[in-house]
Amino acid sequence: MPRQNFGEKLETKIAMLPESPGCYLMKDAEGTIIYVGKAVNLKNRVRSYFRDTEHTPKVAAMIANIDDFDILLCDSNLEALCLECNLIKLHKPHYNILLKDDKHYPYLRVNLKEAFPRLELARRMEKDGAKYFGPYIGATAVRQVIEAVRGVFPLRTCRKELPLKSPSRPCVNYEIGKCMAPCAGKCTQEAYWDMMDGVLAFLGGDYQQVLKVLRKDMMDCASKMQYERAAALRDKIRDVEGLMERQIAIQTDRSEQDVIALAQDGLDAMVHIFYVRSGRMIGGDHFALPREGSENPGEVLSEFITQYYEDGNLIPRHVLVQALPEGSREQLEQWLRQQKGGAVSLATPLRGEKHDLVLLAAKNAADALEKRNARASIREERTTGAAAALGRALGLDKPPRRIEGYDISNTQGVLSVASMVVFIDGVAAKKEYRRFRIQTVEGANDFASLNEVLGRRFAHGLKEKAEREAAGLSPIGGKFSDLPDLVLIDGGPQQLRFARQALLDMGADVAMFGLAKKQEEIFLPDREEPILLDHHTPELHLIQRIRDEAHRFCITHHRGLRGKASIHSQLEDIPGIGPKRRKALLTKLGSLKAIREATLEQLLSVPGMNKAAAQAVLRWSQASHP
Repeated sequence: MPRQNFGEKLETKIAMLPESPGCYLMKDAEGTIIYVGKAVNLKNRVRSYFRDTEHTPKVAAMIANIDDFDILLCDSNLEALCLECNLIKLHKPHYNILLKDDKHYPYLRVNLKEAFPRLELARRMEKDGAKYFGPYIGATAVRQVIEAVRGVFPLRTCRKELPLKSPSRPCVNYEIGKCMAPCAGKCTQEAYWDMMDGVLAFLGGDYQQVLKVLRKDMMDCASKMQYERAAALRDKIRDVEGLMERQIAIQTDRSEQDVIALAQDGLDAMVHIFYVRSGRMIGGDHFALPREGSENPGEVLSEFITQYYEDGNLIPRHVLVQALPEGSREQLEQWLRQQKGGAVSLATPLRGEKHDLVLLAAKNAADALEKRNARASIREERTTGAAAALGRALGLDKPPRRIEGYDISNTQGVLSVASMVVFIDGVAAKKEYRRFRIQTVEGANDFASLNEVLGRRFAHGLKEKAEREAAGLSPIGGKFSDLPDLVLIDGGPQQLRFARQALLDMGADVAMFGLAKKQEEIFLPDREEPILLDHHTPELHLIQRIRDEAHRFCITHHRGLRGKASIHSQLEDIPGIGPKRRKALLTKLGSLKAIREATLEQLLSVPGMNKAAAQAVLRWSQASHP
């Protein structure tokens, strides 16, 4: 098979590629960087993209969009790896793995540079000389640990910069035995640090020292018949033991390691990480990687590692990973050491306890991927799937993309309003919602009101659509020009008949149906017998969501108008207060209550108010609230 020609510009660049380590930046026709990669040999690596060989779907899609590329030469593979990380972070290319999950698990921070350290909750680890413990799964877990520590060790909690120039009065924590009061000079720095050694041991996983102190104190209190205090200590012992039980013991040594594994399904991938600190599994997390389901597992995990550990703060002493690209372990390990600023070992265990941990992480990754796909499947079933099923149930030629629902609301024929809600591909599109004030109908006539609203909606829509098409614009994006594929009317055959006539009068032919509330019957304009859908089907649930949303949106608007009308009608009773002054009073003071409570000076500060009008408002306020 002859080699494909990619154009003179690319062919020249491909022919001149050097045999050097470095990074390459693939660009699309607009000059946007769509992929950043590194290579030991740029000539071989970049050329491989442009050969007539079979590529994975993701790579094939990327190649189809390549219009140009740039290269950056490096002196070593490690330098290329560091540069690649920085370029991905800077440009966020579409076809690279991008960890968009920006949540940060909390840590406990102890500032070892302070004379009298305290425990703090931190969202990020920094290279600031402090000691960090964690990560913990949630701030609640951190606070539980802090409470457990302070139940045994009298740590200070204040934010004072100690030592103070002159001692201050100790707080209540000192009085109840929960602080050594270094602010008041009640303890020396040496004594405080003796206590801190116990705190650091506890946070490092040595619970036995804490339990020993608690049990001794409990027995002492019991022997002195201080039973309430003994019971409180017993509860603290239970809390500490519960904390120990929540952390799964997996090894006998006090190792610090992350265990990383991958699951793929041909489309997407999921990475799972176990956090092991002091020989105990303290939690885990997973990261979805779209479009990585058919890529080489080692390549995916390698790129994941360089992004996940890019700031260096989370890197443990040992990293166990399921797979790595051939010949890349030493390079990645050296990079991890450079990022951490300390010793790091990177391994892909093939047997033993460590291999079992990797298998466990892989099992969790597969479970997380399966659940993610299930959630995506459920979302599709409830949205686009439900819309497609509704289209089939109504006999439509194709699934309805845009569905509009209408409702009418009034109070005994007064303040009639209508709502239009929009669902696109089965999902509420709230920016497309519209409200209408009924203008031509008097009294409580829902049939005529629907006729007016639909007539106005489609008159606006057809006119705007013609204008946008004449200007070369898509109907999608206008205020009314995106016409519906399906219209839902809240009501039975009569409401549907009036609504249908409004569309025919406008020359619009749009599918329409009515939904009667009593038995959730579906009525079609050209069918006498109603359609009854199973009450458990997604399509009926979609119809109900549209109907209920139209009702909610309409009622909310109507209530707001009623409130304004009530204020307006009460102000009309005040002599000398006409429409302009009513508007000025509400604009300046904000509410009817504020107007009632306003002083003469406040009323006079309203634009257009004179002394006579202000006194009239005061008399009205006193008469209505004597």
